[in-house]
Amino acid sequence: MNRKICMALLCLILTNCCLAQEYYIPKTDDSTALAKRMPLLASNVLLNYKTDNDEKTYLNNLFRLQILAGKYSGALKTIASLRNISDADDPGFTNLLCVQHELYAKAKLQQSSSDTGFNKTFTGIFQNLFQGIGDMQAFHISTAFITRNGVAELKNNFMQALANAQQRDSVSISDAIALCRNYYIMVLYQHIQVLAHPLLSADENRRYTIENALIKTQDGATIHAIVVRKKGVTTPQPVVLQYTIYADSSSRRSIIEPAAYGYTGVMAYSRGKGLSTDVIVPFEHDGRDANAVIDWISKQSWCNGKIGMYGGSYNGFTQWAAAKYRHPALKTIVPYVAAIPGQGLPMENNVFITPNYGWNFYVTGNHYLDNKVYNNPQRWQALDSNWYASGAAYRKIDSIDGTPNPLLQKYLKHPAFDKFWQDQVPYKKDFAGINIPVLTFSGYYDDGQISALTYLIEHNKYNPKANHYLIIGPYDHFGAQRGGEAVLRDYAVDPVALISTRNIAFQWLDYILKGGKKPEILKDKINYEVMGANVWKHAPTLQKMADKTLKLYLTAVKKGEYYNLSQKKQATTVTLNQQVDFADRKTSNNDYYPFPIIKKELDHSNGLFFITQPFDKPFSVNGMFSGELKALINKKDMDIGVVLYEVTPKGEYFELSYFLGRASYAGDMSKRVLLHPGKVETIPFSRSRLVSRQLSKGSRLLVVLNINKNSSGQINYGTGKDVSDETIKDAKTPLKIKWYSDSFVNIPVAY
Repeated sequence: MNRKICMALLCLILTNCCLAQEYYIPKTDDSTALAKRMPLLASNVLLNYKTDNDEKTYLNNLFRLQILAGKYSGALKTIASLRNISDADDPGFTNLLCVQHELYAKAKLQQSSSDTGFNKTFTGIFQNLFQGIGDMQAFHISTAFITRNGVAELKNNFMQALANAQQRDSVSISDAIALCRNYYIMVLYQHIQVLAHPLLSADENRRYTIENALIKTQDGATIHAIVVRKKGVTTPQPVVLQYTIYADSSSRRSIIEPAAYGYTGVMAYSRGKGLSTDVIVPFEHDGRDANAVIDWISKQSWCNGKIGMYGGSYNGFTQWAAAKYRHPALKTIVPYVAAIPGQGLPMENNVFITPNYGWNFYVTGNHYLDNKVYNNPQRWQALDSNWYASGAAYRKIDSIDGTPNPLLQKYLKHPAFDKFWQDQVPYKKDFAGINIPVLTFSGYYDDGQISALTYLIEHNKYNPKANHYLIIGPYDHFGAQRGGEAVLRDYAVDPVALISTRNIAFQWLDYILKGGKKPEILKDKINYEVMGANVWKHAPTLQKMADKTLKLYLTAVKKGEYYNLSQKKQATTVTLNQQVDFADRKTSNNDYYPFPIIKKELDHSNGLFFITQPFDKPFSVNGMFSGELKALINKKDMDIGVVLYEVTPKGEYFELSYFLGRASYAGDMSKRVLLHPGKVETIPFSRSRLVSRQLSKGSRLLVVLNINKNSSGQINYGTGKDVSDETIKDAKTPLKIKWYSDSFVNIPVAY
């Protein structure tokens, strides 16, 4: 780029239309040119950026603009002001809010007044800070210096934002601020991340003793465990164990966490993972192996005989798998969004689903994690759509992918929740002997919520005195393990729902293992946030969340696109007809997944839509909806979808819950009972998602009834054969259904 063009662009970026506050963006992606021009853009924006609707937003933007513009002293004052008004956001850590930005600004400021280079200056400031703070504070801020997905992604984000801005002659002040923020965050981590990795590692080694152990099981397998102890502690301590298949050689944070909270921590990996050389077999051995690890820990001199477990998803499963063996040293478990093999994955209510297809490769590809294979959404999305279009049997889906999936093939031999699955977790009367206290976390939009709540329901069923608590709110699978996100799938979450589930978990562990105070939020056994009401409520049981059940009947009375959903059963039973052509792969049925949570419109091209009249007063839907469907079909089976929405007075569709299940397993998940063509069948359903949502006056409830036919799971053609073996050749005759109007749904509500 020649000098005249550069000077012209430099003038443009310094020029703004004052009345409209429009900013001109350089037409270049040259890093050297951007390094000169972006600070000038930040300086220009600062001339007009005086306030924002929200003071925290204003200060957050302001200090970033100031640092980018080279106004480091002003940025440090702004960060101090932000901390002064943020004390309630993160109690105990407010003085470290935005610490990565503070240290960067200080290093740049010192660098400008001395001959010392940035790296040396930053290193000294970093070390001085960490020398003066405690374990919990150091742990809390450690992630601030490492960007989650790498600097390359930050660069891509900025270049995309720049390209979008360059498509216009000028941008607004808000767009200019966003562009500056994207550029600044990229530059920040380009400078500090490479320095932070060894600095954080050195600080951890200063605080803790970290040792590997190889533990033998009774059948001769080897389990790799990592033991983390606080240096200087010589007396036996309570131990917190994490048992996982997610062996990650690059992540030390989860390994350090229990020690930072004041425990001896043990991270143990499933056989075949980490330093173990055994064959990797998810689920099947974990209960016995985890029990062997617990036994080994209990005999170590640094253990005081009290062991607790915590962790999420697969790690939640391993806790229940271990609890089945009731080792006396295991005093409590804290499972987040715990999985149940055979119930939540790889199938839901006996329907094999595709979202976890690539997971088998992720955890078995090597002794750690096969991120390269797993983090390839294009492959898995293409697999789903290609398999759906092909009409091939589900058992042949790996041939569509081109790579054998032996674990899936093993699982497909067990379409019922049979002994293969039952042996992997506590089952029925196994729960009666689990007397340790349990704290469960889950979310209304956790894909695996069914599993997490099945443990709770079965524990209370077989052990009426179970000391089992639940915390649940508007979280997805990962959010429940952190405490939520301010915006979940485009839904603005109530502020009160944003909690630190990690802190609560360790408060619970302190309560059980150290005699500490019970977490404040646990006012009863069931603790749930009411979406839309911005309040936590508490109940002794899941059933007590509601004080009434709305029994709503399907009707044949139609207005526009909707049938009436009525509290009164029609005097005469009538039928509604539905036909599904499984040979048609240009369309899909049953859009059940809640993404986004709030939809502007729904696809009415298939399924039956039943809606109530507007309610004349507000109430909340609290619990799991269920129902009983009566149908006559021309085949031997079908997979049913039922989705529950709130239709707001504004006409938006707020997805509350859904059910997906196979009719032939409706009575017993462990035994298939085929339907009789031409005979009226009663099909109960109950394993839907629990939800709590405040509905306003004028809202309505909408139930969408459909047959599952899409790329996200098996297609049940209704022949009565194993569904995994059915193909599009079995779709010669469409499925014809007569739904009967004495079918109903039960909605648990509270006024």
